[in-house]
Amino acid sequence: MSLSADDVRRIAQLARLAISDGEVDSTLNDLNRVFGLIERMRETDTTGLEPMTHPHAQALRLRPDEVTEQDQRDALQAVAPETADGLYLVPRVIE
Repeated sequence: MSLSADDVRRIAQLARLAISDGEVDSTLNDLNRVFGLIERMRETDTTGLEPMTHPHAQALRLRPDEVTEQDQRDALQAVAPETADGLYLVPRVIE
């Protein structure tokens, strides 16, 4: 896929970018190189390869899933105008 100078101007307009006539040619070359790279990547046979989230195999350092703070719900809700069953009650805004 290759773009034309009119395509670059239209993309710039849609993206709300100010682009001069001198920049159109360099942007056109850059975009066509990117699309060429994408086309080459699409030609690569990836049959049998598993998708990766990261190019390097990394183990995630996870902390143990245990409670580390005290339950302060009652203290925090003591200053609320109204609560019920551990929930804050607020006035109805929309009928």
